Amino acid sequence: MFNQQAEHTPADRLSTSFAALAHPTRRAILERLAAGEATVTELAEPLPISVQAVSKHLEVLEQAGLIERMRIAQRRPSRLRGAPLEEASAWLQTYRRFWEEGFDRMDERLRARKGRSG
Repeated sequence: MFNQQAEHTPADRLSTSFAALAHPTRRAILERLAAGEATVTELAEPLPISVQAVSKHLEVLEQAGLIERMRIAQRRPSRLRGAPLEEASAWLQTYRRFWEEGFDRMDERLRARKGRSG
């Protein structure tokens, strides 16, 4: 049975990362931060949402450890943190063989089908 208490433990960074990555606006913010640090205003500029909404998304990303927010004089830029993304990527890579084998089986079926029809 699913343990809801375990779902919210601080040690489960992978779940926190994937939950933060689940929202398209947060993924867009991370994509922008991959090009370099940016302020909330700079991040909000191309998005169809308010600065306040972007700020809330940044809070989620910061809590997940995917970004860090700094204070430089009057500026408060955010910066991408790579380690949690690397952990998520490594976890996904464990399933790469499964995907590749599935594609290989599909290719075999298509070749066999093409051979029968041609």
